[in-house]
Formats: sequence, structure tokens, C-alpha cells
Amino acid sequence: MVILGIGNILQKDDGLGVYASTYIKENYTFNKEITIINGGVEGINLFSIFEENENILILDAIQLNDDPASIYLIPSTELSGHGLNSGGAHEIGVIQCLDMLELQGKELPKATVLGIIPHHVTFEIDLTQTIKEAFDGYVKVALNFLEKEGFNAILKEEIISLEEIIKDVKKL
Repeated sequence: MVILGIGNILQKDDGLGVYASTYIKENYTFNKEITIINGGVEGINLFSIFEENENILILDAIQLNDDPASIYLIPSTELSGHGLNSGGAHEIGVIQCLDMLELQGKELPKATVLGIIPHHVTFEIDLTQTIKEAFDGYVKVALNFLEKEGFNAILKEEIISLEEIIKDVKKL
């Protein structure tokens, strides 16, 4: 199982997937092996991840016509029907990775997008208050999905908060 955080941390709420994957990596261990990858805005450069792994949970902010902080769990087989191509270069890259595998006649991984509707995408390193308030629920959906896949999360003793993660990114 791979958890792939996607997004641009320089564009406020668009970076949610990266923050969420970092938060899970810092605060949880699992009963089975999970690889957590910060895919950032790599898009099509993530092809090998899709080629080499059977089960991928993609964490990302998605552009759909709904209220900010609405959460969607979308199987990759339905990605093209949800308008994800309008959400940014990284989402186009994810779809292209899956399309390239299919065109090559290779088996597609079981990929699922856990998306959240951003409140505001602008050039700033942070998350809006709306998305910060929805963050715990978003992570809980991710952990519930993983549990259904047989990966039980174990909370570490020392917790690193979302605010600390954002603060660390701002230092870079």
C-alpha cells in the first residue's frame, strides 16, 4: 500500500495532500508495511509509483462544484467523470499515469483519490481555517479507508500537530 500526498504547498489549500501525508507519516505506524510518499506537484513523474504498486491512496485537494471542505473518496476508475483535469497539473499527471499504464496494456493499480474541496488557492504557504477545521475529519476518512484495506493505524506517543508541520514547511 502506498499513500501518495499530492499538491502544491506554495498555493495554500492546494497543498493539503502533502500536509496530510506528512501528518500521517509523523503520527502513525501501521500493522502492515505502508509507504508514504510526498508527490508534491510531480504529476507525470510519478509514473513508476503507479507502475510498481498495486494499491495507492492519493491524498489531494480537488476542484469540484461543491462546498469547501467537502470530502470525496473516488476510485480511479471514476476519475475522468469528476472533472479532476481542471484542478491542476498534478491531477492531470495522475490521470496521465493511469492512462499510460492502460495504453501499455499493463495492469492498473487499485488507486483511490481522497479529495477535499479547497476553500482558497493562492500563493501562500498555509491552509485556510476552513480546511484546518476539516483536517482531522479528512485524516479520519483516510485512516478508515486504510483500515478497510487491512492496514490498522497505531497512534504514536508523541504527536506532531498540523500547525507544527506547516510551520516547518515555512522554514524551508
